[in-house]
Amino acid sequence: MSTFSSIHSPSYSHSFICSSSINEKKNQRFVFSSFPRFSVPANAKVFLQCQANSHQNAVLMQDGAVATKVSPVEKETPIEKLKSELLSVTSSNEWDEKASFDINENESTVSITVVGASGDLAKKKIFPALFALYYEGCLPKHFTVYGYARSKMTDAELRNMVSKTLTCRIDKRENCGEKMEEFLKRCFYHSGQYDSEENFAQLDKKLKEHEGGKVSNRLFYLSIPPNIFIDAVKCASSSASSGNGWTRVIVEKPFGRDSDSSAALTKALKQYLTEDQIFRIDHYLGKELVENLSVLRFSNLIFEPLWSRQYIRNVQLIFSEDFGTEGRGGYFDHYGIIRDIMQNHLLQILALFAMETPVSLDAEDIRNEKVKVLRSMRPLRLEDVVIGQYKSHSKGGVTYPAYTDDKTVPKDSLTPTFAAAALFIDNARWDGVPFLMKAGKALHNKRAEIRVQFRHVPGNLYNRNFGTDLDQATNELVIRVQPDEAIYLKINNKVPGLGMRLDRSNLNLHYAARYSKEIPDAYERLLLDAIEGERRLFIRSDELDAAWSLFTPVLAELEEKKIMPEYYPYGSRGPVGAHYLAARYNVRWGDLGLDQST
Repeated sequence: MSTFSSIHSPSYSHSFICSSSINEKKNQRFVFSSFPRFSVPANAKVFLQCQANSHQNAVLMQDGAVATKVSPVEKETPIEKLKSELLSVTSSNEWDEKASFDINENESTVSITVVGASGDLAKKKIFPALFALYYEGCLPKHFTVYGYARSKMTDAELRNMVSKTLTCRIDKRENCGEKMEEFLKRCFYHSGQYDSEENFAQLDKKLKEHEGGKVSNRLFYLSIPPNIFIDAVKCASSSASSGNGWTRVIVEKPFGRDSDSSAALTKALKQYLTEDQIFRIDHYLGKELVENLSVLRFSNLIFEPLWSRQYIRNVQLIFSEDFGTEGRGGYFDHYGIIRDIMQNHLLQILALFAMETPVSLDAEDIRNEKVKVLRSMRPLRLEDVVIGQYKSHSKGGVTYPAYTDDKTVPKDSLTPTFAAAALFIDNARWDGVPFLMKAGKALHNKRAEIRVQFRHVPGNLYNRNFGTDLDQATNELVIRVQPDEAIYLKINNKVPGLGMRLDRSNLNLHYAARYSKEIPDAYERLLLDAIEGERRLFIRSDELDAAWSLFTPVLAELEEKKIMPEYYPYGSRGPVGAHYLAARYNVRWGDLGLDQST
C-alpha cells in the first residue's frame, strides 16, 4: 500500500498528523492547508500517515510518484520532476473541483438516525442519551442527529418535542440551556415510510448535505416494532448506507418470540448486513452495576476464589416493578414476562456472572465465555417454572386494576406477568448450584438485583447463638442494579457488650454516598459503544441462539397446555408458588428481608 510520507524542502515548514485509509470507486479529492489540490485515481489505495515535524510533506503514490510544493528554482529538481509525474495523472479540470475530504484531525462525521423518532423510546431514552453524550463531550466534533418516522413533522417540531425530555447532569448544571440549544441545532427530521427505498434515498441526500464531503459514518437506531425491522434495514442498507465509512444498525429487543422466529430474523438481517454491523441492544448490560460485575469479581482477590460451587449455595436474579402494563398491554400480551425480561435481561446477567475468566477484555473473548455458559445450561423444565398474573386489588382506598382490565388485553388472556424459574449450569464450576430467577410486574416494590448466598460455615462454633435458623447466619453478597445502586456484603459480628450476642451487619458500598457524580443512563453507554465500534455489551447471534434454546421448549409447553397462571394481588410479593419453588432447592428468597439495605 502506498503512503504519504514527509521529505525535506525549504519552501514549507507546516506539517500535521493524520491517518486515514481510502479505497474508493470514485476519485478522492484532498485539501491540504499547505498544499495544492490534487486528485487520486480510482484504483489508488492510499494510507495517510503524516508526522508533525520540520520536514516537508510529500505524496507518494502507489506507482511511486511523489507530490510536493517547492519554491521555484532555475533548474528542475528531482522533486519537481516527481511532482510533474503526479500531476500528469489527472486532468486540469479535476483540480478545480471542490475538495470532498478535509484532511485534519476531524476528517470524519457521524450521522445518527433514529428510526421511529416519534415513539416513546426515542423521546424518553434515545434523544436524552444523545444529548447527555454531547454535554459530556463524548460525541465527535462533526455529528448530526436525524429523526425518521412516518409522522409528518418539521425540524422545529422535532426539536420542540425532543427539548421537553432533555435534562442536564445534576452535578453539571452550568451552561445547560446553551448546550441544549447547540444540540437541538444538530437535530433534523425526515418523514418517510419504513419500507420505502425512495424515502430513505431522500434521507441519504439530506445526510450528505450535512456531512459536507467528509468520511461519513452512519448509525441507525431501530426504535420500531420488530415486524418492520427487515423492511427498514433493507431500505437503509440499499439507499442510505455510507459510501466511504462505516454503517451500523442498533436493533432493539425482542429478537423474535422463540428459536425459529429469532433465527429467521437473524437470517433476514444478514441478507443486508454483516454480523459486525448488527448491534443487538439489551440496555441492562449498560447498567453501571452490571458493568461493575466483572470488575468486582476479576480484580478483587477475595471474590474470585469463592466464585464456585464450593462456597456459593445459590444465586438469585430478581427483577420487580411496582406498576402494571399500563399503556403496553397489547404489546406485552404478545410476549409475556419470560420473553420480555427473563430470556434477555436476567439471562444475560447470569451469563456474565457465571462465565470463566476471559482471555482478555476484547468483545469476542467476553462473548465467547458467555456463550459457553449458555450452552452448558440444563434445559429448563416445566416443573421448575412458576407463572402468575396480577389481579385487581384495593389498598388505602385505591383500587388497582387487574391485568385483563386493560382494554388492549383479551379478557381470557393467560399471559404471565410474573415468572420464577430454577436454572442449572452443568459444568465443573457450578454443578448443582441453583440459579433462581424471579421477574414480575405490579409487585410491592421496584428493584433489580443479584443476590449471592454463600454456604453455611462447616462446624460453626457459634451455631447455638443463631438458633435453628442457620439462614440467619448466611453470608450474602448483594449487587443492587437499580434503584439506589449499591454493593453490600452481609456478615456476622459481635454486638458490643459483655455478653456474646451476634448481629448481622452490612459492609456497604452505597454509590450515592461514595460517588458524587451522577450515574449515566445505560443507553448513554451503549450508544457511545456503538459509535466507537465496541461490541462487548451487545449480543452476538450465536449467543442469542443459545439463549432461546433454553426457553423455547418450556414456552411452547406453557402455551400448548394452556397452563393457568397463579393470580396474585396488585402490589403484593407475587404468587405463593414462587416460595415453594425456592424451598424445593432449600433456598429462601433474599428480598424477603426487611433490613434497611434491602
